[in-house]
Amino acid sequence: MTRSILLTGGSGLLGRHLTKTLQAKGYTVSHLSRKAGNIPNVKTFIWDIDKGIIDEHCIDGIDTIVHLAGSGIAEKRWTDARKKNLIDSRVKSIELIYDLLKRKQHQVKSVISASGIGYYSNRGDELMYETSAPTSDFISQCCVLWEAAVDEGEKLGIRILKFRTGVVLDKDGGALPTLAQPIKLYVGSPIGSGRQWVPWIHWQDVVDMYLLGIETNTMSGVYNMVAPNPVTNKQLTQAVAKHLHKPLWAPNVPGPVLKLMLGEMSSIVLGSTKVSAQKIEDAGFTFKYADINTALTEIYGS
Repeated sequence: MTRSILLTGGSGLLGRHLTKTLQAKGYTVSHLSRKAGNIPNVKTFIWDIDKGIIDEHCIDGIDTIVHLAGSGIAEKRWTDARKKNLIDSRVKSIELIYDLLKRKQHQVKSVISASGIGYYSNRGDELMYETSAPTSDFISQCCVLWEAAVDEGEKLGIRILKFRTGVVLDKDGGALPTLAQPIKLYVGSPIGSGRQWVPWIHWQDVVDMYLLGIETNTMSGVYNMVAPNPVTNKQLTQAVAKHLHKPLWAPNVPGPVLKLMLGEMSSIVLGSTKVSAQKIEDAGFTFKYADINTALTEIYGS
């Protein structure tokens, strides 16, 4: 049974949640990071993706690698330099790990990697399955390159599992605080038409899904990491306002204004991606937070 796990992106919000859960279940967890960490009982190994530097001892005794590393998609405007960084932080990082596995003896049996629902990009009301084709726009092709780089591990005889992650709901970071802030200030409103689908998931279900992937050796390939009941942008905004006990009175934020402010990156919030969770449910996963109200009740305690 898997007992020693190396985590990239472990210092991020999701990485910290996953680390804590794994430790509670008796796993030994170590991190690969750009700087020394301060999480109790977690050894941090240093790497520099741009310089191609990695501490070779990071894989000693490791049987599973969970790859969460990658620059934040929505943190900065998508300039050409930023686009390169978004791709390199995902692709070059896993290439650096595989290069190490090729030249050093190891016992790594599984690589479990994040991917994104951006793979499908803007698809209107069409329901996306794992077999659905990507598009040609940047965010979709970024995910295509990301997954292709991860799949190279199959040539090393390693089990590869990828989770196309939706909008992770967590009050301490990510999309939810950004959405909630204007609502708290009484100026919240849906974005664009408000009819675009948001493939959300509660952070606890994300952690539990990674745990299932770690502990189920028969799982491989790609799975959508989204709740089974998607909501529109308008429905999500209304649900958050309800749980924050705030009114919604402002008009929708016009799409052209967002395009002007965010440029190409506006596709993240204006695009519509409706994603199926059927495959992961068929694999035996049971969601703790299958609907938006249950998820927000846990998050906000109301």
